Amino acid sequence: SEANIKRIFSNGRLSLERLEQICGVMGLDLIDIVRFYEDSRTRISYLSQDQEQELAGNTELLLVAVCVRNHMTFEEIVGQYKISHASCIRHLARLDRLGLIELLPNNRIRILIREDFSWLPGGPIETLFRTQMQKEFLNSRFSGDLSRQLFLSGLFSKGANEVLLQKISKLVSDFNELHKQEYGDPASRCNYGLYIAYRPWVYSAFEMLRR
Repeated sequence: SEANIKRIFSNGRLSLERLEQICGVMGLDLIDIVRFYEDSRTRISYLSQDQEQELAGNTELLLVAVCVRNHMTFEEIVGQYKISHASCIRHLARLDRLGLIELLPNNRIRILIREDFSWLPGGPIETLFRTQMQKEFLNSRFSGDLSRQLFLSGLFSKGANEVLLQKISKLVSDFNELHKQEYGDPASRCNYGLYIAYRPWVYSAFEMLRR
């Protein structure tokens, strides 16, 4: 009853058993409650130009930021990369000041960025990607069992274009949701890159032949 709910909150005696019973009634698990709480926290969606520049200009700092984004712990970062304990703590403290994480006691890490976090269009990180990372990423035959490369081209109406854009948005959402659920030993996980490019386009040699 409403009176019982008010009494539970007022005396602060909500037991774990009672919480599990409430979750059961709602068809939820305790982990769902934790995720709802985490999602309700104020999280940032982007950085400023200066903040991105600081990340782009410091390879170690950017690496630690990517590791944290991939749910790696402090011990996993220093164990997998040639980064000293002192340097890693310094980088984590800087990410804390930037608002990307909250550095907790015993070097525990709480991520403060949204799953749909994005870099500034044309900003320092995107520029770093275009000038250095993009060519390196695409310089592959994509022939392995876990790789895929497709290039498709076709004439589409406005309605069909909108459908495709919705499907791309859904793929991005699914990617972010799966990434959110991925925890565990980094050795059992592999870093993957997803590069999607879709725009009105005609091959320049074809365009030269247009009447």
